[in-house]
Amino acid sequence: MDKLRDECLNLNTFKNIEEAKEIIGNYIDFYNRKRPHSSLNYKTPIEFERSLTII
Repeated sequence: MDKLRDECLNLNTFKNIEEAKEIIGNYIDFYNRKRPHSSLNYKTPIEFERSLTII
């Protein structure tokens, strides 16, 4: 929740609930798919998933 507040909520002013839903939804998609994560060795979740191999 800290990242959502720091990287999305504190940086945006929403005109209405629909705009808030769209912007927050876009941020969540970005965070879960495209944003590098230190816990994934600074890979994006998509890059990390692609690096996994099935043994």
